[in-house]
Amino acid sequence: MAARRSWASRGWLSARGARALVSRRPFGRVLIKLSGEALGGQAGSGLDPKVIGHIAREIAAVHLAGVETAVVVGGGNFIRGEVFSEAGGIDRTVADQMGMLSTIMNALALQSAIEVEGVATRVQSAIQVAQVAESFIRRRAIRHLEKGRVVVFAGGTGNPYFTTDTAAVLRALEIEAECLIKATKVDGVYDQDPKKNHAAVRFGTLTYTEAITKRLAVMDQTAFTMCREHNLPVIVLNFNDPGALLRAAKGEEAGTLMGGD
Repeated sequence: MAARRSWASRGWLSARGARALVSRRPFGRVLIKLSGEALGGQAGSGLDPKVIGHIAREIAAVHLAGVETAVVVGGGNFIRGEVFSEAGGIDRTVADQMGMLSTIMNALALQSAIEVEGVATRVQSAIQVAQVAESFIRRRAIRHLEKGRVVVFAGGTGNPYFTTDTAAVLRALEIEAECLIKATKVDGVYDQDPKKNHAAVRFGTLTYTEAITKRLAVMDQTAFTMCREHNLPVIVLNFNDPGALLRAAKGEEAGTLMGGD
């Protein structure tokens, strides 16, 4: 595979500097981050087949539009390691490992649903489960994308104490994705919690510095720092909004775009 160009040389960043934010644009390769709770529907726990089907159709639409598509899925619909450890007295490392296993269940469900839409899909896991998923191999993952397959990454980073947000940023950088799309239950980043304050204002675009200054909870600090250091663009949007993922991938208005300095 030919070496990919820097963000600036691909026209993502303006001539003012390597970290200056410019307008939206179509992407050739994206990574979509899904929380485990998203697969659990209204309850946010277990698996909701209808919701999984909806998400699969949204992901398939991005792929069928010609965008190389990868996904990282969380496991919070089954277990959140930190919370479970604190509540039950379970060793944190063990609790996080249980969380990693739950992401594999979610990835398999998502794989099956995407393939129902006629799109070949592969699951790659950061922990070895050879009978149900490939182990994560960067070059193989990129090759799958180039061959027109969706790749779903499971198992987080394979290490405890790291969130799936961090895993998503790591995988996005490893596969040289041009954008990380964080699909949530809200339609972007707000200056306040929109569920608590109906007067909250949604940002159309944000720089990393603005997000830090305003103390906006976009993602955990480790993931956020990695995005900023490597200048990885992030779009935060509502996965329940039909067509939002596709609009974001095509460079159209969707959610909040974050990047630059």
